[in-house]
Amino acid sequence: MKILHLNAGNESGGGMYHILSLLNELNREELFLGVFEKDEMYDRANSLGIQTVLFNQSSRFDFSILKKVIHFIRKNNIDIIHTHGARANCYGAMIRSFVDVKWMVTVHSDPRDDFMGRGLSGKLYTSLNLRALKRADHHLAISDRFKQILLGRGIPDEKITTILNGIDFDKELAAPFTREELGVKEGDFTIIMVARLEAVKGHKVALKAVRNLIGNHHTDIKILLIGDGSEKEALIKYSEEHGMSGHVEFMGHRNDVERIYPIADIAILTSYSESFPLVLLEAARAGVPVVTTDVGGVDQLIPDDSYGWIIPVEDSEQLTESLESAMRKKEEGTLSHMGEKIKKYSKRQFSVEQFANNVYNVYLKLGK
Repeated sequence: MKILHLNAGNESGGGMYHILSLLNELNREELFLGVFEKDEMYDRANSLGIQTVLFNQSSRFDFSILKKVIHFIRKNNIDIIHTHGARANCYGAMIRSFVDVKWMVTVHSDPRDDFMGRGLSGKLYTSLNLRALKRADHHLAISDRFKQILLGRGIPDEKITTILNGIDFDKELAAPFTREELGVKEGDFTIIMVARLEAVKGHKVALKAVRNLIGNHHTDIKILLIGDGSEKEALIKYSEEHGMSGHVEFMGHRNDVERIYPIADIAILTSYSESFPLVLLEAARAGVPVVTTDVGGVDQLIPDDSYGWIIPVEDSEQLTESLESAMRKKEEGTLSHMGEKIKKYSKRQFSVEQFANNVYNVYLKLGK
């Protein structure tokens, strides 16, 4: 059985790590990764020894790529195409019309929110993606909530499998940075947020909470924002206008996040939509407790409040209260215990081996 994964290739966040972790774990002779753009994902896949094909699309609307992909499928006797992301999904629907191949799609995020804040073009892309999804033979939902969304779009239950993400908890990690190396004071309560600087990630909610903390006389506070995106200038302006510049560090896109997590006291995620966020698993692997909005499958990672905090979406006041609770726990010396608890739990429940085996079992059923 041969499987071709398809992605635009411009992904640099959790979706990229999800795909690469899966392909790296499974039998590489059976699997190929096809990308439409030569970017970080292409380079990382090659460095891992994953069989990677660049179909080289000149623009989002370069439909000549269809001929290239179809030729590859026929030449290599591909049995299943597995698409990730709206662009790949739309092309998957077209490919399925021309070649006899099974088609599976992973729903990494709420498809209704993928193009949030992008105006009319965003609405068009959203509509096309939702139409394409209905035509797939099978869907992997990265949380039960996403399964409910798909059911609500009229996709039958038997065509959906829920599979939560997993990461390599036994990976040998590079030595962490010191606080001094990153310009963080030893006494600072340090928050880390790893997320693209896009509207759907809700960074302004995080900044409002930091502003509240400063207003409540918590002046020894630092938030490290790791990621890049279209909201960067607006967020910098917001932090400057509200007197937070000395407390907010825009660190851009980083390939060494694993070395940064250990210096943080807490990791946060303020997204409006997520599946099962890999960034929270990475925080847990580093023994860092988390505060997250109630999205996707986060309740599977934080089953009760002894593991972390789950707050409503877009609730900066609740985020403020949760961060103040974490600060008190740090003063009491119990915050690190919470970090160790979520680390042990995550390692048992969300290994990359378990994740990959679950996906492969779906391939076997689909390929019958």
